[in-house]
Formats: sequence, structure tokens, C-alpha cells
Amino acid sequence: MKVNLHPKEGLLVNAFLVMFFINATQTGVGIVGLPRIVYIAAKHDAWISVFLGGGLSAVVLAMMVLMLKKYDSADLYGIQVDVFGKWLGNAMNIFYMLYMTLSFFVILMNYIEIVQVWIFPDLPTWQIAIPLILLTIYAVNGGIRIIVGVAFFSVIGTIWLILVLIVPMQYADPKNLLPLLNTDLKHIVNGVYKTSLSLMGFELLMFLYPYVKEKKKVFLYSQLGNLFTTILFTLITMIAITFFAENGLARTIWPVLSMYKIVRLPNLERFEFIAVSFWMLVILPNMCCYLWAASKGFKRIINWKQNHGIWIIGLLVWVGSYFIKARYQMNEMTDFVAKLGFLSAFCYPVLLSVLVLVKKWFLRRKKSSAEVS
Repeated sequence: MKVNLHPKEGLLVNAFLVMFFINATQTGVGIVGLPRIVYIAAKHDAWISVFLGGGLSAVVLAMMVLMLKKYDSADLYGIQVDVFGKWLGNAMNIFYMLYMTLSFFVILMNYIEIVQVWIFPDLPTWQIAIPLILLTIYAVNGGIRIIVGVAFFSVIGTIWLILVLIVPMQYADPKNLLPLLNTDLKHIVNGVYKTSLSLMGFELLMFLYPYVKEKKKVFLYSQLGNLFTTILFTLITMIAITFFAENGLARTIWPVLSMYKIVRLPNLERFEFIAVSFWMLVILPNMCCYLWAASKGFKRIINWKQNHGIWIIGLLVWVGSYFIKARYQMNEMTDFVAKLGFLSAFCYPVLLSVLVLVKKWFLRRKKSSAEVS
């Protein structure tokens, strides 16, 4: 396997699109339940945990970019083979393929659950899964430029959903945020951990990097994308805390969608139907990016056509949807993938970055010693 990739000029994307890519991959089904999850952990200081979680992801993102800059144009698959060798490196690559496939599956199933609860309670899971999977496969087959384009239009096309939250703000009580920092440090840190599970997705930058034109600007635009996500998540959490009565937020499974219920438009009583439908544009880039990165492994590791990998993963995910029959099963699967994702997106990239920096430093020192002698 080649460590560095050198894509054709026609496959490269502009660096400013990294900002939209990062935001689109971080914002998905997790945000609809984020305020409740973090509130249970950190109470009315949950918004502080969310903000600190965004800061943590910024640090990890910076480490990723620093590692990627040590190579000419490498992705995670190539870096792991370079650091760990062929066999252990490819074993780590297969692990990441499985993690990204499971992430694709969990995102899909969580959105299907939302659709079934809010709009079509009697529609079978497999019938909803088919068009979503086929749409994702269609986009991924178009290549990385199409995927990044989907991420761009997802952010631009759904930003109005944030503005609609001005309506529930009219019924908010800012006193629910007081007193500040009344929660102990242990619960705030636990809230940061819960937040990090919803911020995952930025690790896919390690697969996009070789396809970016101006690599020197990747750090800036990736941080801007993460900053926008952090501000967005923090504001939504603050609105949810101030909107719901005491302990009401803890009892609401999807607080963001519940806040849309009070929105009323002429000739439209149930605005949340519109919100749930448009949420497909929010989760579509998530599914596309994870499917693309996972299927890329087929080409990089076993030299199969990526198109074959796309269909294999799509079929496996569709078959897997038959085995989720109850909500507790989906919760267990989501919790498992979330813990796996915390290790894969937050912990492991930092460790790998340190290993790469140490290796590059050692090689430079060895080369300098050879030149002197």
C-alpha cells in the first residue's frame, strides 16, 4: 500500500470547503437529543460542558492536522501502515473500517427511529432504510467532490432550521441557567464526555486530507468548522435549558424536535413534520462520509474496486436493520458505537499523532547523524 495518495487534479476540493465538511459530519442525529443527555450529566451547567467539549475537539483536531502535515499527502490508512507496519497497520485499518460501518448503521437507524416516532409509526424499518441507503450509495458513487458538495449544501440548506428556534426562545426563562457553575467539576467533566459523543465525525478529515488543494489552509478551515459546530451546539443547549421547566428536559427524549412543536405556520399545524423531513439533509452528509471512508478501505487494503465496497457495506447495513426490533437494542448499539467512537475519534488520533511526531523526529535525528559522520 502506498502511504501517500496523489489524486488527479479533477478530484481535489478547495480548502474552504473543509469548514463545511467538518460542520456537516459533526452535526447529525446526535444534536436532537444532545441537550437532554448533557443536562442529565451536568444539570443547568450543561451548556458549559458542551462548550468545553467543543474546545476538546478543537485540540484533537489540531493534533490531527499536525500529524497529517508530516506527510506529503497521506490518509489514515497509509499513516497506520507507515507507523505500525503492513500487518498491524492493516489490522488497525480494518478496525477503522468496521467502526465507520457501524457509525453509518447507527446514524441511519437513529434517523429511522425518529421518522417512525414522529411521522410514520407503522412503516417498517427496512422500507425506510432502502431509499436512504440507495441515496447514500448514489452520492458516494459520484466521488469525493460530490460528497463534499452534499456537505456544503446540507449546511447552507438547513441553517434556517436554527433560525426557527427563535420561536421557542420567546417562551424561555433565562433564570434556568442560574446559578452559574453550581455543578461540581466531576459532573461537568462527565457532561464534556457526553458532548464529545455528539461531536464525532471530524476524524474523517484524516481521509479527506489528500483531496484538499491548499493543504496549508486545512488547519484554519477545520478549526472554523469546529468552532461553528461548538457555538451551534452551545446555543441550542442553552435554549433547551431555558425553554423546558425544571426536570422537563431530562424527560424529553428529543428536545430539539419537541421545541419545534410550538412553531405554527399558516395552513401548517405540525411544523415538526417539516423539521424531521429536512433533517434527512442533516444526516445525509454523515452517512455519505462514513460510507465513503469505510469503502475506501476496500481499495487501499485489499485492492478491490471501491464501488464493490460501497455496495457490500450498503447491503450489510440493510440486512443489519432487520435485527433491531426494540428501542433498548438501538440504545445499546448506539452506546457501544459512541464509546468506540470516543476512542477512535478523540483518544487514538492523539496517540497516533504523538507516535508520528516521535518517529519523524527520530528519523530526522538519524539522518542528521548520518550526514555528520
